[in-house]
Formats: sequence, structure tokens, C-alpha cells
Amino acid sequence: MNTDSTLYPIGTPGTPWGEAERADWLSRQTRQRSYEAEVLSVIERLGARFDVEEYGGLDYGPDYYPLKAIRSRDWNNGLPVVLITGGVHGYETSGVHGALEFLDKHAADYAGRVNLLVAPCVSPWAYERIHRWNRNAIDPNRSFHDGSPAEESAALMRLVAPVREHVLIHIDLHETTDTDESEFRPALAARDGKPFEPAGIPDGFYVVDDSENPQPDFQQALIKAVEQVTHIAPADEKGEIFASPVVARGVIQYPLSQWGLCAGMTRAPYRTTTEVYPDSPRVTSEQCNAAQAAAVCAAIDYGLTHSQ
Repeated sequence: MNTDSTLYPIGTPGTPWGEAERADWLSRQTRQRSYEAEVLSVIERLGARFDVEEYGGLDYGPDYYPLKAIRSRDWNNGLPVVLITGGVHGYETSGVHGALEFLDKHAADYAGRVNLLVAPCVSPWAYERIHRWNRNAIDPNRSFHDGSPAEESAALMRLVAPVREHVLIHIDLHETTDTDESEFRPALAARDGKPFEPAGIPDGFYVVDDSENPQPDFQQALIKAVEQVTHIAPADEKGEIFASPVVARGVIQYPLSQWGLCAGMTRAPYRTTTEVYPDSPRVTSEQCNAAQAAAVCAAIDYGLTHSQ
């Protein structure tokens, strides 16, 4: 797609979308993969080792999507909680499968040390359609706040509410893809009636720290772990990634809670958003999943070491 927002096929340049434009957008979305076959089946197998619960559901007629979370089987209220979320943006594949890979290959290493609460695919409708938004053209990752307009975000907040004050670590697993620049950011500009300004795509892994409570050493621990699996994104010629200053190698900052981002939904001392780059010719999908799992392990290792 041409990245000139005036050529986006839906809407009138400079005018935010109304119901007709949103309906037009929705009519163009098609199922491209199966949440049931690719995600729920894996969660079902993990049910032999973990507790699985349905914490909500999306009634997006004619489709219904059960929202599933996975917990440590021997939950101990005396232990800190590690919250792992993936698939808040459904098209970001390694966020989903990286979370599942962590559970399958690494979670046993932390048994009896932390309580794990994992929501591996927060946005299953978008997962199937390989899209950033939900069915209503809302970005769930700007919707983690009171009165959330996104059912996906509201359901996750209800799940986390009982343990919110006990979360030590929250790691939210994301990707940055080439389609961010070719489709999703132009769509956002068109939806909101704003001009699209190209920003380029960073080539590699990076993380987003909380500008209101930065934890630079924690973020660097993740970078050091992940660079054993995939390459780290460099800053652009302005010293930025997506117009945000790179404050340390592979690290930028956003006001997580202020922007309604998933990683800002708790007061966890250690929180981050990971960003894997799956479109690089230097990586495979397996490496992307492994990078997400490595980031989770590094986050837990750091949190346990520095919270004692």
C-alpha cells in the first residue's frame, strides 16, 4: 500500500472516520489463521501442567472467542506475581507464541519462586485477521484505563485486578513489523483524520521502559539476554526509535499508564514492552519466539535478584 495517507482506501483525508468508514474497514477484514488450532490447542496441552481459566469472551457475532489465561498450578499467595501478556496486538505473532514457548520450556525453572499469570493471546479476533485493532477499529494497547472501550483490555484488567498489587514483574510481548509502516500507521492516520508521517522501521529488538518510573538496569538485563538470540535495534540518524530518544542501547521510554498501554496496567516495579522485529532477513520465526522467551526469563531473573 502507498504510505501516503491521502491514498488510504477508506475515508476522506483530514476527516475522522464515522460509522460508515468503520463498517467499510470491517468488511475488508478476513480470517487468515485459526486461534483455535494455533493457540487454544497449545493452551489445552499446557493444561496438564498449569491451571487454565477462561477469564472472558468476545462475542463478535457470528464468532465467539474464549479468552484464556494460564496460572501456576501451585499458586502461593506469599510469592510475587509475574504477569506475562502477549497478542494485545493480534498480528504480533511472536508475542503469542513466545509466551507459550516460555511456559512450555522455561516456566518449570521458576516453580515455587513466583506465581505466573499468563494471558498469551489478549486479542484473538485480531490474531486471526493479522491486525492491530479489534473488531471495532480500536487499538487495545491504548485502552488500558477505566471505562475502556476495548473488550479485550477490559477483560484483562478484570483478570489482573485481584492480584494487581502483588505483581512484581509485567512483561508485555510485542513485535514491530514492516506492516506498521505500510498498513497500520497509515490506517491510524486515516481513522483519526490526521496526516501520515513516515517514521521508518527499526531493524532489531528493542524494549519500552516506563518514563514515569524508569528501570534502566532491568531493561539492559533484557537487552543482554536477547542479543544472544537476535540483534538489537540501533537508533536512527536522530538518535531515536519511532521519534522517541534512545536512552540506552535498545531502550526507549513511554509514559505507560498515561497512554493506556498494557504494560502500565499495574504498579509492578519492573515492567516493560518488548518489540521483536520478525521481518528481518537475519531472523526466523523460531528465533523471534525464542527472543521473547529469553526476555521473560531475564525479566524474572532480574526481578527475583533485585527484590530480595
